[in-house]
Amino acid sequence: METQSALKLEVAALTDVGCKRSNNEDSFGYDLSTQIFAVCDGMGGMAAGEVASSTAVAELLRYFNQQTSELQAEHRLYQAILYANTQVCSLARESDDLRGMGTTMVSACVDGRKIVIGNVGDSRAYFLRRGKCAQVTLDHSYIAEQVRNGMMSPDDAGASPLQSLITRAIGTAESVEPDLFTAELDSGDIVLLTTDGLTRYADGDAIAALVLATPDLQQACHSLIDTAKRCGAVDNVTCLLLRFSEMDEPASTGELEL
Repeated sequence: METQSALKLEVAALTDVGCKRSNNEDSFGYDLSTQIFAVCDGMGGMAAGEVASSTAVAELLRYFNQQTSELQAEHRLYQAILYANTQVCSLARESDDLRGMGTTMVSACVDGRKIVIGNVGDSRAYFLRRGKCAQVTLDHSYIAEQVRNGMMSPDDAGASPLQSLITRAIGTAESVEPDLFTAELDSGDIVLLTTDGLTRYADGDAIAALVLATPDLQQACHSLIDTAKRCGAVDNVTCLLLRFSEMDEPASTGELEL
């Protein structure tokens, strides 16, 4: 049976405090050697949100890398998300200053020409192919669930003061159930992991236009964040971009053979 050639991977990421906040409760991280990536949006008083998001990212990567590569990518990612939840939850129980903290999480791992995406909360993954941009994840938020259940229109949802009310988070309960999604990858595909600090101001069409207009991925991250900031960016803004290409295409900085 003919096997498909390997893909190259280019990565760029950026986070910004936004226009209103004095501290950044978003975190991102990745490990190119094992192709694991994560973006988190923390919540909690004082510095608790920052602790929750940075802990979740670090523990996700650490546990994912500890598991044997012989396990299916879906299993490794699922277990790593569960482990990150227990670690954030444990920290919150141990300190009065951290009690009640939590974080969203959107994560991805690459296995050959397959990508597995996992999410908890309303941080999102988008898939860009042939000029189109589709949201992969489903928001775990009160507003999104009302819309999916037909109890609220998208227009009403956009005007609701309950935009930040999420129904699932990392670290707020002993157990959590992440959603997992898989997709086959092709040359030219781009995946975006991002917090709601961006998606409040840019839909899929706007994201596609900004990313595809800028060949340099790091500059594309700047463009996405600048768009949110021009609209007021009441929250922190974080984006992480992955771009896949064939091995024989010109190399660029930050690429890894998969």
